[in-house]
Amino acid sequence: MISVTENIKKLTWQENQLHSSLDNLRGQRSKVKEHKQLAQELSRVVSKRQNLQDWAIFELGMPVHRLNSPLLGIVEQLKITPGGMGEVWVSWDGLLQIPEQPNMLQIDGAAIAKIIAVGDRIEIVEGHEEAGKIFSVERLLARGAVETTEEMVFEREEWQKVEEADQKLVQTKIEGDEYLIHNGSFSQEPQMVTEPTEESGSKTSETTITVNTTATQIEELTEDEEKERYRLERKVERAFYEAGTALRGLRDQKLYRSTHRTFEEYCYERFGMQRAYPYRLMDAASVVDNLSPIGDILPTTESQCRPLARLEINNQCEVWQQAVEEAGGKVPTGRIVQGIVQRLKEKPLVKASDFCAVGDAFILTRLEGAERKYNGCWAVASELREFTVVVDVYDGEFAVKPENLNPIDLPEVRRQLPETLKRIKRLRNNAEMLDRGVYHALEGLGRQIYLTEFEADLLTFMEERYGIDD
Repeated sequence: MISVTENIKKLTWQENQLHSSLDNLRGQRSKVKEHKQLAQELSRVVSKRQNLQDWAIFELGMPVHRLNSPLLGIVEQLKITPGGMGEVWVSWDGLLQIPEQPNMLQIDGAAIAKIIAVGDRIEIVEGHEEAGKIFSVERLLARGAVETTEEMVFEREEWQKVEEADQKLVQTKIEGDEYLIHNGSFSQEPQMVTEPTEESGSKTSETTITVNTTATQIEELTEDEEKERYRLERKVERAFYEAGTALRGLRDQKLYRSTHRTFEEYCYERFGMQRAYPYRLMDAASVVDNLSPIGDILPTTESQCRPLARLEINNQCEVWQQAVEEAGGKVPTGRIVQGIVQRLKEKPLVKASDFCAVGDAFILTRLEGAERKYNGCWAVASELREFTVVVDVYDGEFAVKPENLNPIDLPEVRRQLPETLKRIKRLRNNAEMLDRGVYHALEGLGRQIYLTEFEADLLTFMEERYGIDD
Protein backbone atom coordinates (compact mmCIF):
# COMPACT_ATOMS: atom_id res chain seq x y z
CA MET A 1 0.00 0.00 0.00
CA ILE A 2 1.41 3.40 -1.02
CA SER A 3 2.23 5.70 1.91
CA VAL A 4 0.73 9.17 2.29
CA THR A 5 4.16 10.77 1.78
CA GLU A 6 4.67 8.86 -1.47
CA ASN A 7 1.15 9.75 -2.56
CA ILE A 8 1.85 13.47 -1.97
CA LYS A 9 5.06 13.20 -4.00
CA LYS A 10 3.17 11.45 -6.79
CA LEU A 11 0.46 14.11 -6.80
CA THR A 12 3.07 16.90 -6.82
CA TRP A 13 4.73 15.28 -9.84
CA GLN A 14 1.35 14.98 -11.61
CA GLU A 15 0.62 18.62 -10.79
CA ASN A 16 3.90 19.76 -12.38
CA GLN A 17 3.25 17.63 -15.46
CA LEU A 18 -0.24 19.08 -15.87
CA HIS A 19 1.08 22.64 -15.52
CA SER A 20 3.62 21.93 -18.28
CA SER A 21 0.94 20.44 -20.53
CA LEU A 22 -1.34 23.44 -20.00
CA ASP A 23 1.51 25.83 -20.79
CA ASN A 24 2.07 24.02 -24.07
CA LEU A 25 -1.62 24.38 -25.00
CA ARG A 26 -1.87 28.05 -24.01
CA GLY A 27 -3.25 30.17 -26.85
CA GLN A 28 -4.21 27.21 -29.10
CA ARG A 29 -7.94 27.65 -29.75
CA SER A 30 -8.13 24.31 -31.49
CA LYS A 31 -7.17 22.61 -28.23
CA VAL A 32 -9.89 24.19 -26.07
CA LYS A 33 -11.52 20.87 -25.17
CA GLU A 34 -8.21 19.25 -24.27
CA HIS A 35 -7.26 22.34 -22.26
CA LYS A 36 -10.54 22.09 -20.32
CA GLN A 37 -9.96 18.44 -19.44
CA LEU A 38 -6.42 19.10 -18.26
CA ALA A 39 -7.56 22.09 -16.16
CA GLN A 40 -10.21 19.97 -14.45
CA GLU A 41 -7.69 17.23 -13.75
CA LEU A 42 -5.22 19.80 -12.37
CA SER A 43 -7.88 21.20 -10.02
CA ARG A 44 -8.64 17.69 -8.74
CA VAL A 45 -4.95 16.86 -8.20
CA VAL A 46 -4.21 20.16 -6.40
CA SER A 47 -7.24 19.72 -4.14
CA LYS A 48 -6.20 16.18 -3.20
CA ARG A 49 -2.56 17.14 -2.64
CA GLN A 50 -3.46 20.07 -0.37
CA ASN A 51 -5.90 17.88 1.54
CA LEU A 52 -3.30 15.17 2.20
CA GLN A 53 -0.65 17.71 3.20
CA ASP A 54 -3.06 19.26 5.70
CA TRP A 55 -4.10 15.79 6.92
CA ALA A 56 -0.54 14.49 7.36
CA ILE A 57 0.32 16.93 10.19
CA PHE A 58 -2.22 15.40 12.57
CA GLU A 59 -1.56 12.50 14.94
CA LEU A 60 -3.81 10.32 17.11
CA GLY A 61 -4.40 11.89 20.52
CA MET A 62 -3.40 15.35 19.32
CA PRO A 63 -5.40 18.29 20.80
CA VAL A 64 -7.06 20.46 18.15
CA HIS A 65 -9.65 23.21 17.78
CA ARG A 66 -11.82 24.46 14.94
CA LEU A 67 -11.27 27.89 13.49
CA ASN A 68 -13.19 30.46 15.58
CA SER A 69 -14.41 27.85 18.10
CA PRO A 70 -13.69 27.69 21.85
CA LEU A 71 -13.99 23.90 22.07
CA LEU A 72 -10.94 21.69 22.52
CA GLY A 73 -11.04 18.32 20.77
CA ILE A 74 -8.87 15.21 20.54
CA VAL A 75 -7.97 13.43 17.30
CA GLU A 76 -9.42 9.91 17.61
CA GLN A 77 -9.07 8.54 14.06
CA LEU A 78 -7.25 9.43 10.84
CA LYS A 79 -8.98 8.03 7.76
CA ILE A 80 -8.47 8.06 4.02
CA THR A 81 -11.74 7.97 2.05
CA PRO A 82 -12.16 5.62 -0.93
CA GLY A 83 -11.59 8.70 -3.12
CA GLY A 84 -8.16 9.25 -1.55
CA MET A 85 -9.05 12.27 0.60
CA GLY A 86 -8.00 12.58 4.25
CA GLU A 87 -10.52 12.97 7.09
CA VAL A 88 -9.73 13.76 10.74
CA TRP A 89 -12.21 12.26 13.22
CA VAL A 90 -12.34 14.42 16.35
CA SER A 91 -13.99 13.87 19.73
CA TRP A 92 -15.30 17.17 21.12
CA ASP A 93 -15.60 17.20 24.92
CA GLY A 94 -15.55 13.40 24.92
CA LEU A 95 -18.78 13.28 22.93
CA LEU A 96 -19.55 11.76 19.54
CA GLN A 97 -16.64 11.58 17.09
CA ILE A 98 -17.16 13.83 14.07
CA PRO A 99 -15.26 13.79 10.74
CA GLU A 100 -13.59 17.12 10.07
CA GLN A 101 -11.85 18.52 7.00
CA PRO A 102 -8.13 18.97 7.80
CA ASN A 103 -8.03 22.56 6.55
CA MET A 104 -10.73 23.52 9.09
CA LEU A 105 -8.66 22.39 12.10
CA GLN A 106 -5.71 23.88 13.97
CA ILE A 107 -3.35 22.12 16.36
CA ASP A 108 -3.79 23.55 19.86
CA GLY A 109 -0.29 24.56 20.96
CA ALA A 110 -1.35 25.48 24.50
CA ALA A 111 -2.79 22.01 25.11
CA ILE A 112 0.29 20.32 23.63
CA ALA A 113 2.57 22.39 25.89
CA LYS A 114 0.48 21.23 28.89
CA ILE A 115 0.65 24.66 30.49
CA ILE A 116 -2.31 23.76 32.72
CA ALA A 117 -4.27 20.66 33.70
CA VAL A 118 -7.68 19.89 35.15
CA GLY A 119 -7.42 20.28 38.93
CA ASP A 120 -4.70 22.93 38.83
CA ARG A 121 -5.33 26.30 40.44
CA ILE A 122 -5.11 29.62 38.65
CA GLU A 123 -4.92 33.22 39.84
CA ILE A 124 -6.62 35.95 37.82
CA VAL A 125 -4.27 38.72 36.68
CA GLU A 126 -4.54 42.44 37.33
CA GLY A 127 -7.02 44.39 35.21
CA HIS A 128 -9.72 41.71 35.32
CA GLU A 129 -12.93 41.97 37.36
CA GLU A 130 -11.85 38.86 39.29
CA ALA A 131 -8.21 39.97 39.71
CA GLY A 132 -6.39 38.27 42.60
CA LYS A 133 -8.96 35.51 43.03
CA ILE A 134 -7.94 31.84 42.85
CA PHE A 135 -9.97 29.18 41.06
CA SER A 136 -9.70 25.46 40.31
CA VAL A 137 -9.64 24.35 36.67
CA GLU A 138 -12.58 22.13 35.74
CA ARG A 139 -12.23 22.03 31.95
CA LEU A 140 -9.65 22.91 29.30
CA LEU A 141 -10.70 24.98 26.28
CA ALA A 142 -9.02 26.01 23.03
CA ARG A 143 -5.98 28.35 22.89
CA GLY A 144 -5.20 28.07 26.62
CA ALA A 145 -8.61 29.19 27.87
CA VAL A 146 -10.01 27.39 30.92
CA GLU A 147 -13.34 26.87 32.65
CA THR A 148 -13.32 26.80 36.45
CA THR A 149 -15.36 24.81 38.94
CA GLU A 150 -17.40 28.01 39.42
CA GLU A 151 -18.28 27.73 35.68
CA MET A 152 -16.38 30.87 34.77
CA VAL A 153 -14.31 31.02 31.57
CA PHE A 154 -10.97 32.82 31.45
CA GLU A 155 -8.86 33.41 28.34
CA ARG A 156 -5.14 32.53 28.40
CA GLU A 157 -4.03 36.12 28.98
CA GLU A 158 -6.40 36.50 31.95
CA TRP A 159 -4.85 33.90 34.28
CA GLN A 160 -1.57 32.61 35.63
CA LYS A 161 -0.93 29.21 37.16
CA VAL A 162 -0.55 28.99 40.93
CA GLU A 163 2.74 27.13 41.42
CA GLU A 164 3.07 24.08 43.66
CA ALA A 165 4.33 25.92 46.73
CA ASP A 166 1.52 28.46 46.48
CA GLN A 167 -1.01 25.67 45.92
CA LYS A 168 -0.01 24.10 49.27
CA LEU A 169 -0.70 27.40 51.02
CA VAL A 170 -4.08 27.63 49.32
CA GLN A 171 -4.84 24.01 50.20
CA THR A 172 -3.85 24.60 53.84
CA LYS A 173 -6.23 27.55 53.99
CA ILE A 174 -9.06 25.47 52.52
CA GLU A 175 -8.42 22.55 54.88
CA GLY A 176 -8.46 25.01 57.79
CA ASP A 177 -11.92 26.04 56.78
CA GLU A 178 -13.09 22.45 57.23
CA TYR A 179 -13.15 22.97 61.02
CA LEU A 180 -16.44 24.75 60.43
CA ILE A 181 -19.39 22.35 60.73
CA HIS A 182 -23.13 22.71 60.48
CA ASN A 183 -24.06 22.96 64.18
CA GLY A 184 -20.94 24.39 65.72
CA SER A 185 -17.43 25.77 65.14
CA PHE A 186 -14.21 25.05 66.96
CA SER A 187 -11.13 27.19 67.55
CA GLN A 188 -7.94 25.41 68.60
CA GLU A 189 -4.96 27.04 70.31
CA PRO A 190 -1.99 24.71 70.88
CA GLN A 191 0.39 25.36 73.83
CA MET A 192 3.77 23.70 74.39
CA VAL A 193 4.82 22.80 77.96
CA THR A 194 8.29 21.39 78.69
CA GLU A 195 8.68 19.25 81.83
CA PRO A 196 11.88 17.58 83.09
CA THR A 197 11.87 13.76 83.53
CA GLU A 198 14.39 11.35 84.98
CA GLU A 199 15.54 8.42 82.92
CA SER A 200 18.50 6.13 83.88
CA GLY A 201 19.74 8.65 86.36
CA SER A 202 19.93 11.53 83.93
CA LYS A 203 17.51 14.37 83.31
CA THR A 204 15.88 14.78 79.89
CA SER A 205 13.19 17.14 78.61
CA GLU A 206 9.75 15.87 77.70
CA THR A 207 7.47 18.09 75.60
CA THR A 208 3.75 17.99 76.13
CA ILE A 209 1.36 19.66 73.71
CA THR A 210 -1.86 20.91 75.24
CA VAL A 211 -4.71 21.88 72.90
CA ASN A 212 -7.35 24.22 74.31
CA THR A 213 -10.60 23.74 72.35
CA THR A 214 -13.48 26.16 72.49
CA ALA A 215 -16.84 25.23 70.95
CA THR A 216 -19.23 27.90 69.71
CA GLN A 217 -22.84 26.97 69.02
CA ILE A 218 -24.41 28.33 65.79
CA GLU A 219 -27.60 30.21 66.61
CA GLU A 220 -30.85 29.75 64.74
CA LEU A 221 -32.18 32.76 62.82
CA THR A 222 -35.46 34.43 63.67
CA GLU A 223 -38.18 34.65 61.04
CA ASP A 224 -37.31 38.28 60.33
CA GLU A 225 -33.62 37.43 60.04
CA GLU A 226 -34.41 34.61 57.61
CA LYS A 227 -36.35 37.08 55.44
CA GLU A 228 -33.50 39.61 55.56
CA ARG A 229 -30.99 36.91 54.66
CA TYR A 230 -33.14 35.86 51.69
CA ARG A 231 -33.47 39.50 50.55
CA LEU A 232 -29.71 40.08 50.69
CA GLU A 233 -28.94 36.76 49.00
CA ARG A 234 -31.24 37.73 46.15
CA LYS A 235 -29.28 40.97 45.77
CA VAL A 236 -26.05 38.98 45.57
CA GLU A 237 -27.55 36.57 43.05
CA ARG A 238 -28.85 39.41 40.89
CA ALA A 239 -25.67 41.49 41.17
CA PHE A 240 -24.53 40.44 37.70
CA TYR A 241 -27.94 41.39 36.29
CA GLU A 242 -27.91 44.82 37.93
CA ALA A 243 -24.34 45.38 36.70
CA GLY A 244 -25.21 44.33 33.15
CA THR A 245 -28.29 46.55 33.06
CA ALA A 246 -26.31 49.53 34.40
CA LEU A 247 -23.48 48.98 31.90
CA ARG A 248 -26.01 48.80 29.07
CA GLY A 249 -27.43 52.18 30.14
CA LEU A 250 -23.95 53.72 30.34
CA ARG A 251 -23.10 52.42 26.88
CA ASP A 252 -26.39 53.19 25.11
CA GLN A 253 -26.55 56.74 26.48
CA LYS A 254 -22.79 57.26 26.01
CA LEU A 255 -22.50 58.62 29.55
CA TYR A 256 -18.77 57.87 29.47
CA ARG A 257 -18.07 60.44 26.72
CA SER A 258 -17.07 63.28 29.08
CA THR A 259 -13.97 61.39 30.28
CA HIS A 260 -13.23 58.61 27.79
CA ARG A 261 -13.16 58.10 24.03
CA THR A 262 -14.53 54.56 24.07
CA PHE A 263 -16.79 52.45 26.25
CA GLU A 264 -14.06 49.78 26.54
CA GLU A 265 -11.50 52.27 27.89
CA TYR A 266 -14.07 53.60 30.35
CA CYS A 267 -14.91 50.12 31.71
CA TYR A 268 -11.24 49.24 32.13
CA GLU A 269 -10.20 52.44 33.89
CA ARG A 270 -13.35 52.91 35.99
CA PHE A 271 -14.18 49.30 36.94
CA GLY A 272 -11.00 47.39 36.02
CA MET A 273 -12.96 45.23 33.54
CA GLN A 274 -11.17 43.64 30.60
CA ARG A 275 -12.68 44.23 27.16
CA ALA A 276 -14.92 41.13 27.01
CA TYR A 277 -16.31 41.14 30.55
CA PRO A 278 -18.71 44.12 30.35
CA TYR A 279 -20.22 42.70 27.18
CA ARG A 280 -20.73 39.35 28.89
CA LEU A 281 -22.58 41.09 31.72
CA MET A 282 -24.76 43.04 29.28
CA ASP A 283 -25.52 39.86 27.31
CA ALA A 284 -26.39 38.08 30.55
CA ALA A 285 -28.79 40.88 31.57
CA SER A 286 -30.53 40.59 28.19
CA VAL A 287 -30.87 36.83 28.67
CA VAL A 288 -32.50 37.33 32.10
CA ASP A 289 -34.91 39.86 30.55
CA ASN A 290 -35.82 37.30 27.88
CA LEU A 291 -36.36 34.51 30.45
CA SER A 292 -38.32 36.58 32.98
CA PRO A 293 -41.78 35.98 31.41
CA ILE A 294 -41.50 32.18 31.54
CA GLY A 295 -41.10 31.60 35.31
CA ASP A 296 -39.62 32.48 38.69
CA ILE A 297 -36.46 30.37 38.38
CA LEU A 298 -33.91 32.64 36.72
CA PRO A 299 -30.11 32.53 36.29
CA THR A 300 -28.07 33.55 39.32
CA THR A 301 -24.65 33.88 37.63
CA GLU A 302 -23.31 35.29 34.39
CA SER A 303 -21.82 31.89 33.47
CA GLN A 304 -25.30 30.32 33.43
CA CYS A 305 -26.39 32.91 30.85
CA ARG A 306 -23.29 32.74 28.66
CA PRO A 307 -24.28 29.64 26.61
CA LEU A 308 -27.73 31.16 25.99
CA ALA A 309 -26.53 34.56 24.81
CA ARG A 310 -25.93 33.48 21.20
CA LEU A 311 -29.27 31.72 20.79
CA GLU A 312 -32.53 33.13 19.48
CA ILE A 313 -34.95 34.23 22.21
CA ASN A 314 -37.27 31.25 21.66
CA ASN A 315 -34.32 28.85 21.88
CA GLN A 316 -33.08 30.58 25.03
CA CYS A 317 -36.40 29.91 26.77
CA GLU A 318 -36.55 26.32 25.51
CA VAL A 319 -33.01 25.50 26.63
CA TRP A 320 -33.45 27.17 30.04
CA GLN A 321 -36.69 25.32 30.77
CA GLN A 322 -35.02 22.02 29.84
CA ALA A 323 -32.01 22.87 32.05
CA VAL A 324 -34.28 23.66 35.04
CA GLU A 325 -36.01 20.32 34.50
CA GLU A 326 -32.67 18.47 34.41
CA ALA A 327 -31.65 20.25 37.64
CA GLY A 328 -34.74 18.93 39.42
CA GLY A 329 -36.67 22.19 39.38
CA LYS A 330 -33.75 24.21 40.76
CA VAL A 331 -31.40 26.76 39.23
CA PRO A 332 -29.19 24.71 36.85
CA THR A 333 -25.43 25.04 36.74
CA GLY A 334 -23.73 26.63 33.75
CA ARG A 335 -22.40 23.19 32.78
CA ILE A 336 -25.94 21.79 32.50
CA VAL A 337 -26.97 24.75 30.31
CA GLN A 338 -23.83 24.42 28.17
CA GLY A 339 -24.45 20.69 27.71
CA ILE A 340 -27.99 21.26 26.40
CA VAL A 341 -26.81 24.02 24.04
CA GLN A 342 -24.04 21.75 22.76
CA ARG A 343 -26.47 18.90 22.12
CA LEU A 344 -28.70 21.36 20.28
CA LYS A 345 -25.80 22.37 18.01
CA GLU A 346 -24.35 18.90 17.47
CA LYS A 347 -26.79 17.39 15.02
CA PRO A 348 -26.53 13.62 14.35
CA LEU A 349 -24.30 12.70 11.43
CA VAL A 350 -26.20 12.37 8.18
CA LYS A 351 -24.92 10.12 5.42
CA ALA A 352 -24.46 12.09 2.23
CA SER A 353 -26.29 9.46 0.18
CA ASP A 354 -29.36 9.84 2.43
CA PHE A 355 -29.28 13.62 2.09
CA CYS A 356 -28.97 14.31 -1.64
CA ALA A 357 -27.97 13.03 -5.08
CA VAL A 358 -25.32 14.12 -7.57
CA GLY A 359 -26.66 17.08 -9.55
CA ASP A 360 -28.82 18.52 -6.75
CA ALA A 361 -28.55 22.29 -6.25
CA PHE A 362 -28.10 24.09 -2.92
CA ILE A 363 -27.35 27.42 -1.25
CA LEU A 364 -24.14 27.30 0.82
CA THR A 365 -24.38 28.47 4.44
CA ARG A 366 -22.40 28.56 7.72
CA LEU A 367 -19.06 27.95 6.02
CA GLU A 368 -15.90 28.93 7.89
CA GLY A 369 -12.26 29.55 7.06
CA ALA A 370 -11.20 29.85 3.43
CA GLU A 371 -14.66 28.77 2.19
CA ARG A 372 -16.50 31.51 4.11
CA LYS A 373 -16.56 33.71 0.99
CA TYR A 374 -18.97 31.23 -0.64
CA ASN A 375 -21.72 31.69 1.97
CA GLY A 376 -24.90 32.60 0.07
CA CYS A 377 -23.59 31.19 -3.23
CA TRP A 378 -25.33 28.36 -5.04
CA ALA A 379 -23.56 25.05 -5.63
CA VAL A 380 -24.22 21.73 -7.37
CA ALA A 381 -23.40 18.35 -5.76
CA SER A 382 -20.76 16.53 -7.81
CA GLU A 383 -19.61 13.68 -5.51
CA LEU A 384 -21.06 11.96 -2.44
CA ARG A 385 -18.67 10.75 0.25
CA GLU A 386 -19.65 9.04 3.50
CA PHE A 387 -20.60 12.11 5.53
CA THR A 388 -19.62 14.96 3.21
CA VAL A 389 -20.66 16.24 -0.19
CA VAL A 390 -18.27 17.59 -2.82
CA VAL A 391 -19.91 20.62 -4.45
CA ASP A 392 -19.11 22.57 -7.60
CA VAL A 393 -19.18 26.36 -7.43
CA TYR A 394 -18.45 28.95 -10.10
CA ASP A 395 -14.65 28.80 -9.62
CA GLY A 396 -13.84 25.38 -8.13
CA GLU A 397 -15.01 22.57 -5.87
CA PHE A 398 -14.66 21.54 -2.23
CA ALA A 399 -16.26 19.23 0.36
CA VAL A 400 -18.91 20.37 2.86
CA LYS A 401 -21.20 18.76 5.42
CA PRO A 402 -24.94 18.39 4.77
CA GLU A 403 -25.56 21.03 7.46
CA ASN A 404 -23.82 23.57 5.16
CA LEU A 405 -26.34 22.96 2.37
CA ASN A 406 -29.79 24.53 2.08
CA PRO A 407 -31.78 22.76 -0.65
CA ILE A 408 -33.30 24.85 -3.44
CA ASP A 409 -36.92 23.82 -3.86
CA LEU A 410 -37.78 25.79 -7.04
CA PRO A 411 -37.98 23.21 -9.87
CA GLU A 412 -37.09 25.67 -12.65
CA VAL A 413 -34.08 27.00 -10.73
CA ARG A 414 -32.88 23.46 -9.95
CA ARG A 415 -33.10 22.63 -13.65
CA GLN A 416 -31.27 25.77 -14.76
CA LEU A 417 -28.36 25.88 -12.28
CA PRO A 418 -26.40 22.79 -13.46
CA GLU A 419 -26.52 24.12 -17.02
CA THR A 420 -25.45 27.61 -15.87
CA LEU A 421 -22.55 26.08 -13.93
CA LYS A 422 -21.49 24.09 -16.97
CA ARG A 423 -21.44 27.24 -19.14
CA ILE A 424 -19.51 29.29 -16.54
CA LYS A 425 -16.86 26.57 -16.18
CA ARG A 426 -16.48 26.26 -19.96
CA LEU A 427 -15.57 29.92 -20.07
CA ARG A 428 -13.23 29.77 -17.06
CA ASN A 429 -11.32 26.88 -18.60
CA ASN A 430 -10.09 29.36 -21.23
CA ALA A 431 -8.22 31.24 -18.52
CA GLU A 432 -5.30 32.30 -20.73
CA MET A 433 -7.63 34.19 -23.07
CA LEU A 434 -10.18 35.80 -20.74
CA ASP A 435 -10.35 39.53 -20.04
CA ARG A 436 -10.37 40.47 -16.32
CA GLY A 437 -13.86 41.90 -16.69
CA VAL A 438 -15.08 38.43 -17.63
CA TYR A 439 -13.92 37.05 -14.29
CA HIS A 440 -15.92 39.68 -12.41
CA ALA A 441 -18.98 38.96 -14.52
CA LEU A 442 -18.70 35.19 -14.00
CA GLU A 443 -18.31 35.62 -10.24
CA GLY A 444 -21.46 37.74 -10.17
CA LEU A 445 -23.39 35.15 -12.19
CA GLY A 446 -22.11 32.44 -9.85
CA ARG A 447 -23.91 34.11 -6.94
CA GLN A 448 -27.36 34.37 -8.61
CA ILE A 449 -29.70 31.40 -8.29
CA TYR A 450 -31.36 32.29 -11.59
CA LEU A 451 -30.38 34.41 -14.60
CA THR A 452 -32.33 37.44 -15.71
CA GLU A 453 -32.85 37.96 -19.42
CA PHE A 454 -29.97 40.43 -19.53
CA GLU A 455 -27.65 38.10 -17.56
CA ALA A 456 -28.47 35.23 -19.92
CA ASP A 457 -27.69 37.47 -22.91
CA LEU A 458 -24.42 38.57 -21.25
CA LEU A 459 -23.35 34.94 -20.73
CA THR A 460 -24.21 34.14 -24.36
CA PHE A 461 -22.22 37.16 -25.56
CA MET A 462 -19.11 36.05 -23.63
CA GLU A 463 -19.41 32.52 -25.04
CA GLU A 464 -19.64 33.89 -28.59
CA ARG A 465 -16.79 36.31 -27.95
CA TYR A 466 -14.43 33.46 -26.99
CA GLY A 467 -15.75 30.89 -29.44
CA ILE A 468 -17.35 28.58 -26.88
CA ASP A 469 -19.81 26.25 -28.62
CA ASP A 470 -22.53 24.20 -26.97
